[in-house]
Amino acid sequence: MEKEMVARRDSVLSLITGARMSPDSIFVTDFGAEGDGVKDCKRAFDRAMKVAARKGGARIIVPEGTYLVKGPIHFVSNVCLDIRKGATIMFSPEPGLYLPVVDTSWEGTFLRNYSPFIYGKDLHDVSIIGEGTIDGNASTTFATWKARQKPGQALSREMNHNCTPIADRNFGEGHWLRPQLIQFYGCKNITLQGVFITNAPFWCVHLLKSENIICRGLRYDAKLVNNDGIDPECSRNILIENIEFNNGDDNVAIKSGRDNDGWTHGSPSENIVIRNCRFKGLHAVVIGSEMSAGVRNVFVENCTYGGYCKRGIYIKTNPDRGGFVNNLYVKNCEFDEVEDLFYATSMYAGEGLDNDKFTRVGHIYVDGLRCNKASAAGLVLQGTEAEPIRDVVFSNIEIGKAENAVSFDNTESVELRNCHIGGRAGVPSQAK
Repeated sequence: MEKEMVARRDSVLSLITGARMSPDSIFVTDFGAEGDGVKDCKRAFDRAMKVAARKGGARIIVPEGTYLVKGPIHFVSNVCLDIRKGATIMFSPEPGLYLPVVDTSWEGTFLRNYSPFIYGKDLHDVSIIGEGTIDGNASTTFATWKARQKPGQALSREMNHNCTPIADRNFGEGHWLRPQLIQFYGCKNITLQGVFITNAPFWCVHLLKSENIICRGLRYDAKLVNNDGIDPECSRNILIENIEFNNGDDNVAIKSGRDNDGWTHGSPSENIVIRNCRFKGLHAVVIGSEMSAGVRNVFVENCTYGGYCKRGIYIKTNPDRGGFVNNLYVKNCEFDEVEDLFYATSMYAGEGLDNDKFTRVGHIYVDGLRCNKASAAGLVLQGTEAEPIRDVVFSNIEIGKAENAVSFDNTESVELRNCHIGGRAGVPSQAK
């Protein structure tokens, strides 16, 4: 199994190159931007993008300073946004500045909504690099919207289930659906490297129907509502490495569309390598729950923790979702205290239990997963009678303390090898 895993992982890595970067450089300050935190620099970024497009590509350099941007930055192909050390791009929190609506996705449903703050659609060779900061500055507006989003959320799901044409799924003002901070949609060859991300309006980095992606060395302090770190959705051939997570929600959440939209678009998320990361936040690595087109070939290896995580590895689906989760490999990862170390459920949120869109979950191999304490459960597998979770191997599991060591329901072909939950047993005592 391990040889197969390594060969498959190396095959995936051979496909990932990230973005090609233009050797030409231009400075955003040459287009009227001022790093005083007061002047609106949106027009300067827009002009720089247009010039880069005319040149066939360029590196747009953002030097030291704080650059207030009142509205979204829309990328063009062959552009590298180079945010230098000491530079901050700080977005305005005024919602109306992120209209008109653009094509996007919200919790797995394709629709038209407020523009993500940094956005690119149908592009190639785009990158954001540097030691600077991207500050969504969303705490006073977007971060307060969750309590008002339920009607818009319900309408989006109704349109999803009714197969409403996407052109008619217009949200934006009055629907309270928060935009993502960074979204690349339908793009090829992407590199995100080094920058510090904070105060996002919703998910931080959303990789939607995109491929050939490197996320490397990103740093987070993003603890507003639903500030997921990286969300690959319907995307493929992705390397996520050396990330310092500190998020108010999932660190990495792998998705592939919700219900009808996932089945119709049919774009699984696949070939994703996550390695050498430090996790801190709600959950470290999550698959689901919007995963109706399926998720396969995910590798999580040599990762540790920078702080508390509620769960380590978490697969969540239910009989509304359908799809599959196939070929998950976890190798040499450790946590301190968690609620659950490894949790896979086909009954997420108790929803859809009267439906018949069962998810096929299987071919999971975990070797070298550790934590000091699991306050709820160590290893949990919850399949359904109609579709048990199949073909799972847990090897070299070390859990210092666990309230509930193992809980398996509706499973087939599960192996435990060299597992110690609650400590190792010593030499047996002699009868006297």
